[in-house]
Amino acid sequence: MTRARDVRVEPMRPDHADDVLKIYRLGIDEGNATFETAAPTWAAFDAAKLTGQRHVALDRAGIVLGWTAASAVSDRCAYAGVVEHSVYVHPDTRGQGIAAALLGALVTSTEAAGIWTIQSGVFPENTTSLAVHRKLGFREIGTRERIGRHHGIWRDVVMIERRSPVIM
Repeated sequence: MTRARDVRVEPMRPDHADDVLKIYRLGIDEGNATFETAAPTWAAFDAAKLTGQRHVALDRAGIVLGWTAASAVSDRCAYAGVVEHSVYVHPDTRGQGIAAALLGALVTSTEAAGIWTIQSGVFPENTTSLAVHRKLGFREIGTRERIGRHHGIWRDVVMIERRSPVIM
């Protein structure tokens, strides 16, 4: 069993691509992680994510256990300090503090980059994700009801955000 203390978090590199996309696909297949129905290519993923705000959690053998990444929410200068993030953990290693370690690294990297808000939308059924985000200082700011169809079913999304107490 892997524990968070046995995990190191480091910047995501291209050689992590296959494992990152595999974990993404596993999350998609479970049905409560995203509206996406297929993982992107590495080229599309790489182009969409900010380079300084992507991290992987690795076990002692260097196996990717999870990842987090962020994207700009807008190209308008007023939103330069606002990102939307994702965090995914391999199903076999959940409940071991990996998501919290990844989110901690994301918070550190965003604050170092002058980013003041990290936001995301989470399906309300994903109670584990909502709980770990709450522990890392995220708050629920509202629910977008019936915002999109997922496999033919209307889904709600809980909007969450973390405002940096450092960047003002």
